[in-house]
Amino acid sequence: MDDYPLLNLFWTMLWFFLWIMWLFLLFKVVTDIFRDHSLNGWAKAGWLIFCIVLPYLGVLVYVIARGRSMGERDAKQAKENEAAFQAYIRKAAGTPGSGGGAGGGSATDELARLAELKDKGAITPEEFEKAKAKVLS
Repeated sequence: MDDYPLLNLFWTMLWFFLWIMWLFLLFKVVTDIFRDHSLNGWAKAGWLIFCIVLPYLGVLVYVIARGRSMGERDAKQAKENEAAFQAYIRKAAGTPGSGGGAGGGSATDELARLAELKDKGAITPEEFEKAKAKVLS
């Protein structure tokens, strides 16, 4: 261990960390090339070849040239994933907007709507009790 000083160990760790970061960036760029629908097949092939043949330069040029749109595509993909996840949750829970539940809403929403109608005088207390029993059954 005396022939490999601590400072050299730190430099080795730094270079290894930077190399791993570059690998992540390379994979991110390659996935972005395929995700971009505005590029045609030849442009995708050109960027991919550039990033494979001259990897450091190719990734650097891609990030400089298309970094902003790369971020926009990431944000759009995250929004689409979040919307799909929220739709799945609504569908699984049977809340409004998913077509599930009693009359398109949950039981609590129906009860709140019925209580509001009763308070306004649109339905009688007997009608409220009948509708409440129907919703809860």
